[in-house]
Order: sequence, then structure tokens, then C-alpha cells
Amino acid sequence: MIKIQSIHKSYGDVEILKGINLEVNNAEIVSIVGKSGAGKTTLLQIIGTLLKPDAGFVEINGTNVTSLNERDLSHFRNQKLGFVFQNHQLLPEFTAVENVMLPALICKNLSRKQCESRAKELLDFLNLGHRLNHKPDQMSGGEQQRVAVARALVNSPEVILADEPSGNLDTHNKQDLHNLFFELRDKFKQTFVIVTHDMGLAQMSDRSITMQDGMIVK
Repeated sequence: MIKIQSIHKSYGDVEILKGINLEVNNAEIVSIVGKSGAGKTTLLQIIGTLLKPDAGFVEINGTNVTSLNERDLSHFRNQKLGFVFQNHQLLPEFTAVENVMLPALICKNLSRKQCESRAKELLDFLNLGHRLNHKPDQMSGGEQQRVAVARALVNSPEVILADEPSGNLDTHNKQDLHNLFFELRDKFKQTFVIVTHDMGLAQMSDRSITMQDGMIVK
């Protein structure tokens, strides 16, 4: 599913990633752990095509994404990848349904009515049917994060990439979110790559990768 070969990334004279090699299987949940500054988020952003590596390549389901031009890359990112961030990144002026619909509207594969129906279906599945028309500031942190998960799922991506997704949640909501990832994997057969400091989530994962000083150490 995901093949990462000899990835290097530097910022000025500082080498952040030092020849990363990694393979992730289809429908596998992989956690990436390590101390701050180990290169975890940089690696995740390269997998997600948000950053380009200085050397090496990333292949996702047979497509070498590092060789795509910006137009094709944007299309690939919108249709094949879903993102969940620590701070939700929901648009405050939009309702839950509108936030979830956005990637589908950009994709343009569905009519607006179909996008809305898909968004409502996902929010109902995530037990947010009573929050469809609520804006982010009218929802709890856990509810906002589930809206963000629904947004990541709306285009039925092959891969979900999550960066500290439960970092701002309390213990109860954190566990609910972790359980949700496994429920989603079992239902939709998607692949998850999750950067986390939460060792509970790492231990739940199918596999945990530890990074240190820009390298995978185990």
C-alpha cells in the first residue's frame, strides 16, 4: 500500500530525515512514536504529499506521488488521502455538515445534494446526527474531532494520516477516538498512519514505529 524509500529531508543545514525506509500494508494501523524533533511530523507530511523530500520517493497504492506535478498531486491528495490534525482545523463559520462536505465539493465527483447526503451519513455513523447544523464553537472538543474524522472520510480515501489526533482530548474522548480508528478500519478497510505521543494508542496499533534523530530505530 505505502512504500517509502530512502527519504531525506533537510531545512538549511539541519537534516531532519536521514534515509527513511518503511512499508505499510493495506488496512494496517501503524503508529509512529518518538520524542519531539525526531522527524515524525515531517515524515507524515511527506507521506501526505504536503512536503516534498530532498531525495527518495513515496509510493501509495502503486503511484509514485513524489513524481506527480502540482495539479495531479492536488487531485491525488483530495481523492486518495484523508487528514486528521490535533487542532481539528474546522472552519468556524461553517456547520458540521458544511465542514464535512468541503473536500467532496472540491472533488466535484458528486452533486451538492449528494455531498450533503454523504456528510450526513458519516456524521450519523459517528453519532453526531444531533450536531449536523452546529458550528465548531457549539460542540465539545471530542465532537469537533469526530467532525474532523468525518471530513477525512468523506471522499472514501485509501489512507488516513493523523498527526497527534487525540493530543487535545480528555481521557474519555481520547479512548473513544482511538477505538473509532479501529472501527473505521474494520468497516472501510482503510490504512492508517498515526503520529502520536500516546503510548496507549501505539500499543493498540497493528504496528508501532519508533523514530529518533530522523531515523527509524525500531
